[in-house]
Amino acid sequence: MLRGTKPSKVDKRLKALFYGDAGVGKTTAAIQFPKPYVIDTEKGCVNDKYVDILNEVGGAVFHTVSFSELITEVKTLISEKHDYKTLVIDPLTNIHHNLIDECQNSLRSGKDDGTGFGRHYALANKKMRHLFNLLSRLDMNVIVTAHSKDKYVEGTVNTTSGKTFDCYKKSEFLFDLLFKIRREGKDLVATVEKSRVDGFELYKDYVFSYKNISKIYGKEILERDCTPEVLASKDQISSLNDLIYKLNVQEKVTSKWLESAGCYDFSEMNEKTIQKCIDYLQNKVEESMIKDDVEM
Repeated sequence: MLRGTKPSKVDKRLKALFYGDAGVGKTTAAIQFPKPYVIDTEKGCVNDKYVDILNEVGGAVFHTVSFSELITEVKTLISEKHDYKTLVIDPLTNIHHNLIDECQNSLRSGKDDGTGFGRHYALANKKMRHLFNLLSRLDMNVIVTAHSKDKYVEGTVNTTSGKTFDCYKKSEFLFDLLFKIRREGKDLVATVEKSRVDGFELYKDYVFSYKNISKIYGKEILERDCTPEVLASKDQISSLNDLIYKLNVQEKVTSKWLESAGCYDFSEMNEKTIQKCIDYLQNKVEESMIKDDVEM
């Protein structure tokens, strides 16, 4: 039986990536958005002008360059009631670079015999995909900033073709909008380099301000309250693990469930999703019991 349904439009949360050279105004652009919760990875928000802006709009700052601490903050924002409306990661570049170093050191300290060249990049990419799965679930506007770097023509090592963002290569797949930020005189200008949003034309320049962006995207969407997810309870996790053991469910099956739910482990599942898994396996147990009764 086919399971497709008629598509319907939804008011999707803003997910945007801003990149540009140092000092052009990426942070200024990002913290204009409603009630920002800023993950500050280079102490940029300790400057007086940012402190004043954040205090005025009721924002908050958490300073870290740790990937694991970033994950913890995102999971908390997903699952706990709060009044923040925009998550800003400023910039993600620093955390990504540190993550690559951490993965390399982790492999070196293990039983790596030196034959796994580049494995630390694969491990870092896996962890970044986990982060992006969580960000896609987060019922907040998400604005990630990144430094810029030279963009090289494919297949060359010294032929450049402009600039691109300095971060996980597949970052742009999460985001509906990709802006290159620059300054022209007193104005912040954003060039749209990717858009899945009606009203934002590809390669068009916009004088950047929250007022201008909200007119196009929709102020009511950008400023609506966040609804937290109720995550799996300890009892649900225990029940599911018991059923997996009892039925000898293969790891490739449970991995598929986690991937589909955008989770790293069962503790990240919401209560409805994990309950579906429990009910499915419980039905398997009951079917097995009925079969045994018939055979007897």
